[in-house]
Amino acid sequence: MKTDDLVAMLAAGPVAVPRQAASRRLGLALAIGAPLSLAILLVEYGPRRDLLQALFWPMFWVKLLFPLAIAGAAFVMVQRLARPGVPVRRAWIGAVLPVLAVWALAVVAWFDTPMEGRMPSLMGQSWRVCAMSIAVMALPVFVGAMAALRSLAPTRPALAGAAAGALAGGVGAAVYALHCMELTAPFLAVWYVSGIAVPVLVGALLGPRLLRW
Repeated sequence: MKTDDLVAMLAAGPVAVPRQAASRRLGLALAIGAPLSLAILLVEYGPRRDLLQALFWPMFWVKLLFPLAIAGAAFVMVQRLARPGVPVRRAWIGAVLPVLAVWALAVVAWFDTPMEGRMPSLMGQSWRVCAMSIAVMALPVFVGAMAALRSLAPTRPALAGAAAGALAGGVGAAVYALHCMELTAPFLAVWYVSGIAVPVLVGALLGPRLLRW
C-alpha cells in the first residue's frame, strides 16, 4: 500500500482492525508451516533411531529447547514489528539469551574436553549438512511468516524480516533436532546457531523488498 493511499483511507473514516490480528495470522503461519517442516523431516530425513532413549538425555533437551526459546521470543518480536508504532521492547533479549547460554555451555565443554576430543566435539559427523538442513526445515515457517507480515503493516521491514527468520530458524532447528545425532555443546553452538542465522539473514535481506508498503 502506498503512503498516499493509506492517508486517503484513514481520512475516509475509522478502519476496524481485528484485535490480535498479528498473533492470529502468525499463529496460522506456524500451524501450517511447522507440520510441513515435520513432514520434510519424516520424508527426507527420518527421526533418529534412538529417539525414545534420547528423551532421557539432558543434552537432547538442550538441543531441542534452546531453538524453541529463540522461536518463542521471535514470535513476540514479529507480532510487535507487524504493527506500526509498537516497540519491540526487550523481546529481542529473549532471542539472544538462548544463544549466549549455549555458547557459554560450549566454552565450558570445550575446555573440559581433552585436546584430542575437542575438534570431534565441534565438527561431529554431520557438520557439512547441519546448517543447510536447518534452513530447509525452516523454509515452510519462513514463507508463512513473511506472507503473514505482508498482510500486516511492518514499518521496519528489514528487522521484521530478520525476526521472521529467527522464528522460522528456531522452529526448523527444533524439528531437525529430532533427526540429528549430535549432542555436544560446541556442535550446537556453531552449527545450530549458524543454521538459525541463515533464515535470519535471508529475512533481513528480503524484508525491505517483500514487506515494503
